[in-house]
Amino acid sequence: MARKHLLEGLMEWVTRDEWRDRFEVVLEYHVLPACDDTGLEPDEIVSILGEDKFIRTVWACAFEDMLTREFKDGSNIVDDYLKHQGSKEPASTRAYITALRNSVVSLYEVSDVVLDKSFRARDLVRGGEPILISERLATRFLKQWDRFAGRIIQVGGRTQISGAVLPYEHHSSEELIDGLRRLGKLTRKDKQALARSIGEEFDAAVIARLSETERLRATSPTFTSMWLVDAIDQAQRDLPELRNLDGDELLLCTVCYPLAKGTTEDEIRRVLNSCADLRSITATQWNWIGGKKRGRSSAARTRSSGPLTVETTLDDGALSLGHLELDGRTLVLSVNSQERSERGRALLSAVLGKRIGQPSIEATTVEQAIALDDADEPEELDLSDEEHRAIIHETMDRHYRETLDQPVPALGNKSPRAAVKTKSGRAKVVDWLKMMENRTAKAGESNPAMASYSFDWMWAELGVAELRR
Repeated sequence: MARKHLLEGLMEWVTRDEWRDRFEVVLEYHVLPACDDTGLEPDEIVSILGEDKFIRTVWACAFEDMLTREFKDGSNIVDDYLKHQGSKEPASTRAYITALRNSVVSLYEVSDVVLDKSFRARDLVRGGEPILISERLATRFLKQWDRFAGRIIQVGGRTQISGAVLPYEHHSSEELIDGLRRLGKLTRKDKQALARSIGEEFDAAVIARLSETERLRATSPTFTSMWLVDAIDQAQRDLPELRNLDGDELLLCTVCYPLAKGTTEDEIRRVLNSCADLRSITATQWNWIGGKKRGRSSAARTRSSGPLTVETTLDDGALSLGHLELDGRTLVLSVNSQERSERGRALLSAVLGKRIGQPSIEATTVEQAIALDDADEPEELDLSDEEHRAIIHETMDRHYRETLDQPVPALGNKSPRAAVKTKSGRAKVVDWLKMMENRTAKAGESNPAMASYSFDWMWAELGVAELRR
């Protein structure tokens, strides 16, 4: 009930003449940095997010920030409200408002979620042991190892979170933590950005000398603005722009050559096996390789901006440019761009000459390939929930047991078993396990069988179970 009374009382108080203008300025601190980063106007941001989501997140964060602020004249909206209206409020509401008045926003990691009851939250900025939070609603959407920006408050004997909660992706949370740690070494540009985000009444140089808790209170808008930039990007993002390592736009090309009359399959194999740019896989398959070497992986990598880069490498790190297969009297070249299709045709023309005829070429965009997959979904097997879950878990067991001995990009291309042998490697393995567990937990809405998979055995087998907190 305290939250309901707060909305009915304090939110009306913030619209009074003496506080309305101040709140609008505070709201700008939370929104304008995102406008600078995205080139959008505030009303465009509201339109992209939707008014309801904007109010539940950005507006709510600015409102709670407003409750903690002391202005140049020493005034504070909570103090003013309690002075004039406090006697009309129940004790529970006064206690809740006072707790918010003294609260500070931070970044937290979630664990031990008990539906409709509680979860634990570890402060990723200030450290310390995870705190048990008594909460019902939040347990319905928070998953193991989720990260969020919010305020933890103590009301009587109950520890809870406030109403404004911002879910953070792992990479964004790491950028935020790094930025907060660098406050003590501010450049001129950093100071200017910080000044824009927190308002002119704060001195950035002074903030650099504050305690972590004081910095968190002073830089509260930064949590919102960073989240807001990601939320806008996600709302605007459709299928990401995909390119291969050469920078070519991704296009799935299949080039089919008929063998010329009189040419034997053995002759084609002999010529292809002698080509330095081709590497035999089987008697009828070859990899077309490039000279550039990379770490052993087959992955899609992305930066904070720009296209998603897709590359495939072989066991020794050689870059795979395409795939060749001799299918009876047809030689098939498969590549992932128009440019590689042209290069591959030039290569085959040079080495095979008149042994092959004119090719037929098919090109499929990524969007078309996805649509084709969606239209050709296999029929579901008539399995019980238990049988379906057992199959999924067995598949995941096999996959992750193999993964423990395979190079992982997030671990510096070391296998998990090798990475845990050093202190820094163990920390990376813990983060890697948490990310996998978190992503699997989030699959619950579309795949409950996957979401119920337990990673306990991996923590134990890698010897890091004591760090699972």
